[in-house]
Amino acid sequence: MAAPTYHTITFGCQMNRADTERMAAILESLGYVATEDELQADLVLYNTCTIRDNAEQKVYSYLGIQAQRKRKNPAIKLIVAGCVAQQEGEKLLRRVPELDLVMGPQYVNRLGDLLAQVEAGNQVVATDPVEIPEDITKPRRESQVTAWINVIYGCNERCTYCIVPRVRGQEQSRQPQAIRAEIEDVARAGYREVTLLGQNIDAYGRDLDPKTNLASLLRFVHSVAGIERIRFATSHPRYFTEELIATCAELPKVCEHFHIPFQAGSNEVLKRMRRGYTHERYRQIIQLIRQYMPEAAISADAIVGFPGETEAQFQETLQLVQDIGFDQVNTAAYSPRPGTPAAEWPDQVPEEEKSDRLQRLNRLVAEVAAARSARLLGQVQEVLVEGPNPKNPRQAMGRTRGNRLVFFEGNPEQLKGSLVPVRITATRAFSLTGEAIAV
Repeated sequence: MAAPTYHTITFGCQMNRADTERMAAILESLGYVATEDELQADLVLYNTCTIRDNAEQKVYSYLGIQAQRKRKNPAIKLIVAGCVAQQEGEKLLRRVPELDLVMGPQYVNRLGDLLAQVEAGNQVVATDPVEIPEDITKPRRESQVTAWINVIYGCNERCTYCIVPRVRGQEQSRQPQAIRAEIEDVARAGYREVTLLGQNIDAYGRDLDPKTNLASLLRFVHSVAGIERIRFATSHPRYFTEELIATCAELPKVCEHFHIPFQAGSNEVLKRMRRGYTHERYRQIIQLIRQYMPEAAISADAIVGFPGETEAQFQETLQLVQDIGFDQVNTAAYSPRPGTPAAEWPDQVPEEEKSDRLQRLNRLVAEVAAARSARLLGQVQEVLVEGPNPKNPRQAMGRTRGNRLVFFEGNPEQLKGSLVPVRITATRAFSLTGEAIAV
């Protein structure tokens, strides 16, 4: 008899992608085989995101198609995991009664146990807060070159626009030894780069006994043989310290790339967001990074159209982007999330105004990023090859230490996992083209 098949679809952040890799590994340990065809799969799992409204609506549209399949074939299993599952809980079952399992992010490691309950004929909702057990499952990783490594789950911040603390729970750091063991494991499997992940990664270790921090963790894992590059995300300006910056500058494997969301350039807006810093403090952090590492790449997240944001306050965001010279900014128009304070405020910015501000910000971000890219023209950059260029299989694709995508002529399969010196011959806002230098 043919093995049952499964298909996963992931929405949202890197944490979700890492969670999906773990759940895929659990499914394969239970005898499931991956399929690319979601309309033929025996089990379909949606790992969902609730940061913005359109991501949530997308999930419901996908579920409608699967519900029709399930009505014709009750043996199909439908699972909604992740943040929408945590937020909606049993409401999801009322809206889509064909679902077998609704599970929050804290239950990723328990998927096998939950599926056993489904097999026993139960419709299961798993959203109660639980401690996340240390996971010995080896994730089914999408890449063969770079690996996500969770180091801290949850978030204790209370930003007024953000649903993450409600859906991902309290901060829970993994033990340094468990993190190092996982990195050693991926190194033995041939991986060259790891990205340490946390919703608020700079808070790592403050809940452990004895307390530790991200700088200490970076020093502890730095010596793992075979790993050539270490990255981490996502940082919070409130906890970003000079000790961390100095440690990154000192450790050769830590990439000169920092992802530090600023969200807004106006102190009034930052205060209403309850972010816990000013734009002056944010500028100081970037200045300090550039003192230690002048060529460091800086990326960030920004929100436009937050309730009460005036045109003048939006101009302060534009000014911040111009002044700092970001390599990339992930931008979004504010989207009210149920259960967050800002969603209830009366001074919501009209949708057309949010859209206009988003377009203006995106134009500036692209201009600034293009200028940052242009400085690399003619330089030789170390590129870690991840595979072929999806649009041109004769080209290899990889990233610089500063996280810029680079395309160059070469055999992607032979070069995959190699560090290649590439002279940059053309620059664009968010990617580069170059020529490999014969070594």
